[in-house]
Amino acid sequence: MDLDDQLRRYFGTNDLTAVPGSALAAGLEHMRVDLGLEKDHSRRFALWTLLHSLGAAPDLDVAFKDPADRDAARNWMELSEWLTPDE
Repeated sequence: MDLDDQLRRYFGTNDLTAVPGSALAAGLEHMRVDLGLEKDHSRRFALWTLLHSLGAAPDLDVAFKDPADRDAARNWMELSEWLTPDE
């Protein structure tokens, strides 16, 4: 999954600063629906990480039934916090 492709798919542009609030909300909802329907573990994880980055991811126990997937998501969350520069 390419990030720019996903942003264009859900928001119509890869520049999120250009997306009006209502379109952002609609794109996030579309992503959550696709996450619920996705069967492929890799694609599901990629959708969840993008939702998490945008502050709209469902809880781990809702998003991932497999404990290994939840652990991977927790690891990603910890790494992403570590990589985020302090404000």
